[in-house]
Amino acid sequence: MIFPVGAVLVGLLFIRLFVKLKQLICVLTGIAWIGYAVYEYLMYARVLCTGECNIRVDLLFIYPALLILSVLSLILYFFKSRKVRSKV
Repeated sequence: MIFPVGAVLVGLLFIRLFVKLKQLICVLTGIAWIGYAVYEYLMYARVLCTGECNIRVDLLFIYPALLILSVLSLILYFFKSRKVRSKV
Protein backbone atom coordinates (compact mmCIF):
# COMPACT_ATOMS: atom_id res chain seq x y z
CA MET A 1 0.00 0.00 0.00
CA ILE A 2 3.01 2.29 0.27
CA PHE A 3 3.60 2.40 -3.49
CA PRO A 4 0.75 4.78 -4.37
CA VAL A 5 2.04 7.15 -1.70
CA GLY A 6 5.49 6.98 -3.26
CA ALA A 7 4.03 7.77 -6.67
CA VAL A 8 2.27 10.82 -5.21
CA LEU A 9 5.57 12.02 -3.75
CA VAL A 10 7.28 11.63 -7.13
CA GLY A 11 4.41 13.53 -8.74
CA LEU A 12 4.78 16.34 -6.23
CA LEU A 13 8.49 16.48 -6.97
CA PHE A 14 7.79 17.04 -10.66
CA ILE A 15 5.18 19.68 -9.85
CA ARG A 16 7.84 21.39 -7.74
CA LEU A 17 10.12 21.33 -10.79
CA PHE A 18 7.31 23.01 -12.75
CA VAL A 19 7.17 25.80 -10.17
CA LYS A 20 10.92 26.27 -10.57
CA LEU A 21 11.22 25.90 -14.36
CA LYS A 22 7.79 26.95 -15.65
CA GLN A 23 7.89 24.13 -18.22
CA LEU A 24 4.63 22.40 -19.13
CA ILE A 25 6.17 18.93 -19.40
CA CYS A 26 7.10 18.99 -15.70
CA VAL A 27 3.52 19.59 -14.58
CA LEU A 28 2.25 16.97 -17.05
CA THR A 29 4.71 14.47 -15.58
CA GLY A 30 3.58 15.32 -12.06
CA ILE A 31 -0.08 14.93 -12.98
CA ALA A 32 0.68 11.62 -14.71
CA TRP A 33 2.41 10.27 -11.60
CA ILE A 34 -0.41 11.38 -9.30
CA GLY A 35 -2.97 9.93 -11.71
CA TYR A 36 -1.05 6.66 -11.69
CA ALA A 37 -1.12 6.66 -7.88
CA VAL A 38 -4.89 7.10 -7.87
CA TYR A 39 -5.24 4.36 -10.48
CA GLU A 40 -3.10 1.96 -8.42
CA TYR A 41 -5.05 2.73 -5.27
CA LEU A 42 -8.30 1.98 -7.08
CA MET A 43 -6.81 -1.30 -8.32
CA TYR A 44 -5.69 -2.15 -4.77
CA ALA A 45 -9.15 -1.30 -3.39
CA ARG A 46 -10.70 -3.59 -6.03
CA VAL A 47 -12.76 -0.78 -7.54
CA LEU A 48 -11.29 -1.17 -11.02
CA CYS A 49 -10.44 -4.84 -10.68
CA THR A 50 -13.05 -7.15 -9.24
CA GLY A 51 -11.35 -10.49 -9.71
CA GLU A 52 -7.97 -11.83 -10.63
CA CYS A 53 -5.67 -8.94 -11.40
CA ASN A 54 -2.39 -10.81 -11.30
CA ILE A 55 -1.54 -10.21 -14.95
CA ARG A 56 -1.42 -6.45 -15.44
CA VAL A 57 -0.96 -5.81 -19.16
CA ASP A 58 -1.90 -2.17 -18.59
CA LEU A 59 1.44 -1.62 -16.87
CA LEU A 60 3.21 -2.41 -20.16
CA PHE A 61 1.89 0.94 -21.36
CA ILE A 62 1.86 2.93 -18.12
CA TYR A 63 5.45 2.31 -16.99
CA PRO A 64 7.13 3.28 -20.28
CA ALA A 65 4.98 6.43 -20.51
CA LEU A 66 5.92 7.45 -16.96
CA LEU A 67 9.57 6.67 -17.67
CA ILE A 68 9.67 8.74 -20.86
CA LEU A 69 7.93 11.71 -19.25
CA SER A 70 10.18 11.54 -16.19
CA VAL A 71 13.39 11.33 -18.22
CA LEU A 72 12.35 14.23 -20.45
CA SER A 73 11.51 16.37 -17.43
CA LEU A 74 14.79 15.56 -15.72
CA ILE A 75 16.81 16.25 -18.87
CA LEU A 76 15.05 19.60 -19.19
CA TYR A 77 15.79 20.36 -15.54
CA PHE A 78 19.48 19.55 -15.87
CA PHE A 79 19.87 21.59 -19.06
CA LYS A 80 18.07 24.58 -17.53
CA SER A 81 20.10 24.42 -14.32
CA ARG A 82 23.31 24.08 -16.35
CA LYS A 83 22.48 27.24 -18.32
CA VAL A 84 21.82 29.14 -15.09
CA ARG A 85 25.17 28.03 -13.65
CA SER A 86 27.06 29.03 -16.78
CA LYS A 87 25.57 32.54 -16.69
CA VAL A 88 26.75 33.12 -13.12
